[in-house]
Amino acid sequence: MPAYKNILIIRLSAMGDVAMTVPVIASFVKKYPDVRVTILSNPRFEGMFTGIENVCFTGADTKKRHKGLKGIFTLFKDLTSNGKFDAVFDLHDVLRSKVLRTLFRLKHVPIFVVQKRRREKKELTRSKNKKIVQLKSSIESYREVFEKAGFNFPIDFSGLFGKDAGLPENIRRVLAAKEGKWLAIAPFAKHPGKIYPLEKMKTVVEYFTKKEGFRILLFGGGDSETKILEEWQENFPNVISLSGKFQLTEELQILNQSDALISMDSANMHLASLVKTPVISVWGATHPFAGFYGFNQSADNIIQTDLPCRPCSVYGNKACRRKDYACMNMIQPEEIIRRTEYFWNY
Repeated sequence: MPAYKNILIIRLSAMGDVAMTVPVIASFVKKYPDVRVTILSNPRFEGMFTGIENVCFTGADTKKRHKGLKGIFTLFKDLTSNGKFDAVFDLHDVLRSKVLRTLFRLKHVPIFVVQKRRREKKELTRSKNKKIVQLKSSIESYREVFEKAGFNFPIDFSGLFGKDAGLPENIRRVLAAKEGKWLAIAPFAKHPGKIYPLEKMKTVVEYFTKKEGFRILLFGGGDSETKILEEWQENFPNVISLSGKFQLTEELQILNQSDALISMDSANMHLASLVKTPVISVWGATHPFAGFYGFNQSADNIIQTDLPCRPCSVYGNKACRRKDYACMNMIQPEEIIRRTEYFWNY
């Protein structure tokens, strides 16, 4: 048994990447209940860790108090003001976390860092001579950090909530009692290369609004996304936009009650995975082989088009080399509908 009893885990962003730490951390504290864990991340993500025993959450205010180099020193002082950490696990390995862990190293705190496998990801996404092979998942890469520190455990995570968990009153006031099927749809992602054409997704939404017993729940955020989703809500029956209406924990509770989610390669896929909701995922510039597929999601529910240029990006943040985003435009709404209906029927 390692001597570390008080561990700091650093994973500041993005939401989907932070979500993929949850099965690892929950499995770890289940195997090692005597170890205290502190998560350092974006304050908005605290809801993902609610209810996990022996886990504390600390938010990094990278926009104000903890901004820039001076802010990192302030963050270090804030973290160490209430005691000493026995070890630091850096699950992010970016400039900010490198500086922060260096400060801990100067205090002789052992440091363990995630292996991000950048070379393998570059080989997967380069324009020529791609190596199209399945890379190790981020979840397994995170688990390896614990293993380096001497902690051995299997991933044993059964979800944040039970499926029989009810919805709080404030959610029921908006959605009412659940009747029939709830189909969640999250049509957006951070980058254009990961977004299915909205007019085509609108066709998918319209199709399921006409099916008896279905209710469509639209997930998104921000002013522009909210405007689009509210237009869909106004134009179609049995559709409700949740954009901007609920906190993260509440969205997780709604996803927990949903029967399935249609999603891009986005944070929503990972949030649904945390509550064991099946995801029909649509992939464009990115690829499940990069290691970012949803936890315990079925590969049968992946929708993607084989093209020589795919994948062209690990995160979907690069401009389309073809200029036409064929990887998304070649996917027809009927394929998403067919895959979703197959899921319902089987």
